[in-house]
Amino acid sequence: MSTYESIGAFLKHEGEVLGTTEWQVIDQSRINAFADVTGDHQWIHVDERRARTESPFGKTVAHGALTLSLCATFLSELIHVEGVRLVINGGLNKVRFRAPVPVDSRIRSVATLVQARELSNGARVVVQVKVEIEGETTPACIADQVLVFYR
Repeated sequence: MSTYESIGAFLKHEGEVLGTTEWQVIDQSRINAFADVTGDHQWIHVDERRARTESPFGKTVAHGALTLSLCATFLSELIHVEGVRLVINGGLNKVRFRAPVPVDSRIRSVATLVQARELSNGARVVVQVKVEIEGETTPACIADQVLVFYR
């Protein structure tokens, strides 16, 4: 994790890679739990037997929304800005799902501060979160996450 002494110090890193997270395993229990929470029980995610025989991937794959939802987790592992009392998820500017995440894959994130703007009460930033799959060259997901930091 990188700690920045202030919002101003953090904003000076616009255009820079902020870091790379540790690997996380995306196992079937996590995929099933996500399906239960969202109600998305499409067979390609939760039916292991059918996925082995009918899926082009030969096994179940994580929901794209599961991969995307981990972006906030990844960012909390990478960034800590002193003097910030609250961080709000401001949404996403752009999301692309480039490759499926097969069950039992390990994923991690590389984050880059692509845009930073100081506000009177904090800052608005855009961080590109690239989710990598271990052993693959194509990322699972690339998302521009908007965050608002409040002093």
